[in-house]
Amino acid sequence: MTDHSGAVASYPTAETTDEFAANLRDVRERMDAAAQRAGRAPESVRLLPVSKTVPEERIRHAIDAGATFLGENKVQEALRKSENLADIPDLVWAVIGHLQTNKAKFVARFAAEFHALDSIRLAEALQRRLDIEDRTLDVFVQVNTSGEESKFGIEPNAAEAFVRELPAFDRLRIAGFMTLAVFSADEKRVRECFVTLRELRDRVCEEAPGGLRPEGLSMGMSGDYEAAIDEGATTVRVGQAIFGSRALPDSYYWPTENGAGSRA
Repeated sequence: MTDHSGAVASYPTAETTDEFAANLRDVRERMDAAAQRAGRAPESVRLLPVSKTVPEERIRHAIDAGATFLGENKVQEALRKSENLADIPDLVWAVIGHLQTNKAKFVARFAAEFHALDSIRLAEALQRRLDIEDRTLDVFVQVNTSGEESKFGIEPNAAEAFVRELPAFDRLRIAGFMTLAVFSADEKRVRECFVTLRELRDRVCEEAPGGLRPEGLSMGMSGDYEAAIDEGATTVRVGQAIFGSRALPDSYYWPTENGAGSRA
């Protein structure tokens, strides 16, 4: 994570069930406090622990500590983990990273949520594969609120028209919107991304066809989830504050701004 001085925080690696329980408790307490400061009910914000790069044996300890809703960026890594942990009842998976259309079949097979829908072509691919699997999928539309060319996501001014096309895909349940804020030590710039997504959500919910209400806001990670909650997040995606710092840089998963450090 990056604090507002620009320093990069380091998180100790959790190895035991007790360590995971302590980390989950700390994050949840911070989430609840942020919600209360914003005049919101703590239960209005979900915690999505992000287990990317974490091996299955450590994930089992996190699950024992109460983490039964898990997010992964790489779909094939997520599929492998879902199969290796299939003995655990009630374990729910969300895929939160960019998805190529030829990998839609994997998401359709096991995921309950997908947080990176960014094209009609991908919606079509997911619909076809979900038909085969006879499943439905909760999806969040990814929006590029930072304006960075290196980032995936629909431009904010195109998102409303995009959402109007989605009711044609009856296997997709449109849950809301997702964004990656700019990776910056400047909190004002980070918050601007969250505000852009919230205001877009509000406009879409006002005008969406057929009673469509994509009210969810998936935004905020280890370094900025409290600010995201203050700006209306309903799901925060927290990895390192729960599992520990990763060896791989954020650039392996997300585009970054020079010097911004790691926040997921």
